[in-house]
Amino acid sequence: THKQQYNHQIQMCDGSFNISKKAREYLHKTGRFIVIGGIISPVHDSYGKPGLVSSRHRLTMCQLAVQSSDWIRVDPWECYQDTWQTTCSVLEHHQSIIYFNMFSHIKLISSHFLVGSDENANLGTAMRYEEIELRILLLCGSDLLESFCIPGLWKDSDMEVIVGDFGIVVVPRDGADTERIMNHSSILRKYKDNIVVVKDVMNHPLAIVSSTKSRLALQHGDGHVVDYLSQPVIDYILQSQLYINASG
Repeated sequence: THKQQYNHQIQMCDGSFNISKKAREYLHKTGRFIVIGGIISPVHDSYGKPGLVSSRHRLTMCQLAVQSSDWIRVDPWECYQDTWQTTCSVLEHHQSIIYFNMFSHIKLISSHFLVGSDENANLGTAMRYEEIELRILLLCGSDLLESFCIPGLWKDSDMEVIVGDFGIVVVPRDGADTERIMNHSSILRKYKDNIVVVKDVMNHPLAIVSSTKSRLALQHGDGHVVDYLSQPVIDYILQSQLYINASG
């Protein structure tokens, strides 16, 4: 008889963009993945992006955003390092932590990350731990995918690790042609099977949302900001007087 093979997967969201719920639903629908956890890793203060507020604020906002989630957590490791870390090094850090906990303690980070703890996952009979393929995939927007095609922006060796060893889940933004983007890079073409495009969110409002657009909406008093930021996050932003001018 044919034995169903699953990839038990943890989504890694590097930065503040978060559409984890929709991506998780899509991955479950494919029948290839069971998402057992999500990690949001805010970038280090020295990243240098215009409008980037202190990691202290970003960590708090992320924690407020996921406070009602039983599968997504915020990890401060990246923020607490001495300097900015590459995406590759952040993924490798979390991979090593997860594997250490899995094989040393037979659990993943916390009770929310126990293999097979998802009540909606149809696992059938119990699995031995050696039968489980555990993967971390980077969750990102198609703009990050497109940045892989910019000469000199990414090290080829890092791209090989990110896409080849880990894999990425891409949420299209602004009608981006992800197929064209992937065909534009030899490394993306090489590891095309490790790239999952979340296709059923093209018409979902979150598919066109980014951190930059959220900040602009706040600066201009756009009431639609409530469609993609939770009220506790909005309250914290107003209380802390964040994003009240063009400089962030």
